[in-house]
Amino acid sequence: MDRRSFLRISLIASLGYVLMGCSGRDGNPPTAPAAKPDPAVPESLDGLLAFRKGDSHYDEHRGGFNLRFQKHPAVIVLCRSTEEVATAVRYALQEGLPVSVKSGGHCFEGFSSNDGGMVVDVSLMNTVDWLPGSEGAVRIGPGLTLTGMYDQLLPRGRIVPAGSCGSVAISGLTLGGGYGLFSRQMGLACDSLTAVTLVDGSGKICTTDDDPELLWACRGGGNGNFGVVTSLSFKTHAAPKGLFSHRFKAYKLDSARAARLLRGWCELATDLPRTSFSAFVLNGTTLTILVTDTENTDAGLASVLAELGKLTDKGIPGSRQELAPALRRYYGIDHPILFKNASAGFYSGYADISDVFPSVAQTVAENRGMIFQVNTLGGAVADPQLERASAFPHRSFPFLAELQTYYDKPEQGPGLLESFRKVQGLLRDGGVTRHYRNYPDLDFENWAEAYYSLNYKRLQRVKAARDPRGLFSYAQGVRP
Repeated sequence: MDRRSFLRISLIASLGYVLMGCSGRDGNPPTAPAAKPDPAVPESLDGLLAFRKGDSHYDEHRGGFNLRFQKHPAVIVLCRSTEEVATAVRYALQEGLPVSVKSGGHCFEGFSSNDGGMVVDVSLMNTVDWLPGSEGAVRIGPGLTLTGMYDQLLPRGRIVPAGSCGSVAISGLTLGGGYGLFSRQMGLACDSLTAVTLVDGSGKICTTDDDPELLWACRGGGNGNFGVVTSLSFKTHAAPKGLFSHRFKAYKLDSARAARLLRGWCELATDLPRTSFSAFVLNGTTLTILVTDTENTDAGLASVLAELGKLTDKGIPGSRQELAPALRRYYGIDHPILFKNASAGFYSGYADISDVFPSVAQTVAENRGMIFQVNTLGGAVADPQLERASAFPHRSFPFLAELQTYYDKPEQGPGLLESFRKVQGLLRDGGVTRHYRNYPDLDFENWAEAYYSLNYKRLQRVKAARDPRGLFSYAQGVRP
């Protein structure tokens, strides 16, 4: 990539979840070509929009956002309703086909597709219905992108605290937890989830109205594990009126200064108000620190901004911007790319990685295309009541890190991936063992404990109840 492209990615990378999005350059989601039924659809699928290898439109629906993965399912079914999903699942049972679920197709490790099985694609199920009897309650289709959700909720002054990456679908983000700019103020996306409709491993349509354990599991442990989620109900929150975005830069860093900056940022970030979010983004030898806030009136925030100005080489203060256009700045790239991203762990503070971070920073500096990023959690995310109500287990950690690498030619991949694994090895040797399920990696040891901690056995019981035959299976899926 040229320097302009890298600077743009660095800006986008100010929010780790942003990179996993893609929208049109005007801030609106890209319009996908209308799918047309292929005349070779098997009669047993009752005329659903189904595509097999060799059919027209098969390749159009086969791919995901990460070009590293080129999978070839036996059949892709593009569903438009819960009933169509149930028909597809029953067909998969009849034919013995494992099922993957695709909403936005942004999974870091390509878990939303498979080779030789069925992909149930719910991207056309993207409506928003405002529910009567409760202020701002909504029922959302699983394929609705974050761009589409914000376009419908913000004009009514409401919001679900989700990410900023435009083309990520609400279901995948929520079922794994879902954090973003507003999480410290309002909680994770899954904390606002109030009900789910799901087609389980027997093809049965069920809801969480009479199964609170399933709702608990879908709040942070539900990515394609128990069935196909066909609708999600949320309570919404009053949307902030605007957003302030402050940036700080430091240049030509060696590993020692990078370490001092991370230590200083971690100490300062603990003093941020709940209305704030911050990210530490190390891209090569350049550091970008992002601080956002919905109010910008807290004295503690002013102190943090002043200290960050002293630590770094350049400060770029932000002015208030209306929320909708402010979010559009982070909607992300608008086409599939080659990349490898993964969780780089949850931390209590800099001390958790102090022994290995200088080596991490040195490796990042030596590999153009690699980014190490740490984001703030805490605030409402750490609410013990929300912890009890959800399967998301890592709420006590105030920081979540992500390792990213990007390249434009397949032949660049092996060298970058080797360096990527070197950083992961450093972190593992440093004792980093807890990871975010929405940022998976096939190389994680003890992945079940890393993602779900002590909640995994409880999730297994939900799996046994809803998908005992393991129809919904993938490399790091919950097992009965």
